[in-house]
Amino acid sequence: MKEMIDELVKSRELLLIITWKDIKIRYKQSIMGFMWAVLMPMLIVAAGVVVKVAISFVSGKPLQLADVASISVKALPWSFFISAIRFATNSLTGNSNLITKIYFPREVFPLAAVLANLLDFAVASAALTVVLAFSGIGVSLQLLWLPFLVLMLLMFTAGTSLFLACSNLFFRDVKYLVEVFLTFAIFFTPVFYDVSTFGKWAPILLINPVGVFLEAINAVVVLHHGPDLAWLGYACGCSVVSFFVGWTIFHRLEFLFAEKI
Repeated sequence: MKEMIDELVKSRELLLIITWKDIKIRYKQSIMGFMWAVLMPMLIVAAGVVVKVAISFVSGKPLQLADVASISVKALPWSFFISAIRFATNSLTGNSNLITKIYFPREVFPLAAVLANLLDFAVASAALTVVLAFSGIGVSLQLLWLPFLVLMLLMFTAGTSLFLACSNLFFRDVKYLVEVFLTFAIFFTPVFYDVSTFGKWAPILLINPVGVFLEAINAVVVLHHGPDLAWLGYACGCSVVSFFVGWTIFHRLEFLFAEKI
């Protein structure tokens, strides 16, 4: 593990260069530019509002501003997660010309994909902060949880990305499975709804660590109370295990990449 970390630290400039390259390629000759970073969360929020309106008609309860704010706050990290996974899964096969010609830590490709999407997340978060400020959602000391929650989500995303990028190199149908999963995963993740809606079945939805992080972020930003520490501990444990296990598997199979690509 020390060897892996030292090698990545020595290649930190390469990681930043590839991250910047991914960002420039994504927005090159783009009319909207960084507004694309805001568009996808907006579409998720719009879909969530439609779902909430339909539920309010059925239940007879009016749609509250806090409901829209919750969807908006959870749409951003969810958008970051699915975009990072999608780009990272194809990051090795998309850079086959570099992998077969020169040696450097291959981790930089999936990690660069994650960091590039983290910039999108930061841009969209800045826009959302302005919207929430004008919508009357106040601030509280619970916001101090936010950097830690984002860091844990980032670690889980990075670990999952490393594993999927490696798997896709050996089994090319992984990218198709990932696309199918990402398409339907939003229905099994508390983005459009709160897990409390499902009562005693809520723990089933919280088995997904991303769902725990979304609920925790909503709690500290919109509801102004602390996250559920028991479930947060579980999700943080999953993040740490995912990161180091995914990285270890990636590193141990790295010597086969040039042959299998």
